[in-house]
Amino acid sequence: MDAFRLLLVLSIIISSSSATAAAVNGGEKVTLELYYETLCPYCSNLIVNHLYKIFESDLISITDLKLIPYGNAKIKPNGTIVCQHGAYECLLNTVESCAIDAWPDVNDHFPFIYCVESLVYHNNYTYWETCFEKLSLDATPVLDCLTSERGTELELRYAAQTNALEPPHTYVPWVVVDGQPLYDDYRYFQSYICNAYKGTPKPSACAETSLGRIRKVKMDLVNSLFGEESFKSKLSRIAPAIFSWLQ
Repeated sequence: MDAFRLLLVLSIIISSSSATAAAVNGGEKVTLELYYETLCPYCSNLIVNHLYKIFESDLISITDLKLIPYGNAKIKPNGTIVCQHGAYECLLNTVESCAIDAWPDVNDHFPFIYCVESLVYHNNYTYWETCFEKLSLDATPVLDCLTSERGTELELRYAAQTNALEPPHTYVPWVVVDGQPLYDDYRYFQSYICNAYKGTPKPSACAETSLGRIRKVKMDLVNSLFGEESFKSKLSRIAPAIFSWLQ
């Protein structure tokens, strides 16, 4: 993992946390929930390359970020949890659950989760314990949680929260903004946060993105794939799916 990138993210989070309270004016924070599993490559990519940007900008000032590390795991009849990517994913799901429990403030637990997911992203996740030293964190509360019933209790809680989703999640990462799932639009979560926020003024980051731009990007992509004339000729056949995607 790029140590400089980790330090940069940490410094961004530290600086953003001091400005968060002052930036919110006249509107409740928008809830951003990420339902994920630790060894999912799409999840680690979202966390490492995209999610951290809400701390880089002033968007964190209007965002209540909640991380739910459970994903597509299943509970067997005997109560044990089986994870999609095997036993090590179950371990890391519990590690990250324990980190959230040990350091409830998102400004405290996100750097650790970012560090672990960076190792996942680079296929070095067996070295996850190095994140304690890299971030100068006391490993004791997380390791105690991991080796006790508390870790299992947290995972079962996240299992219940994930399984209660309406509509149910069908894949991960599953991103929800103020109760509304983004489906394949999860990469554009920043625009949805800005759109959902009712306070004024909106953070400066919101001026750089909009749902209208997202739809234009999608339409440009469709045209590039089909060609303008070809797209028109095929529109009647594929229009329902495309327009559903564009919404």
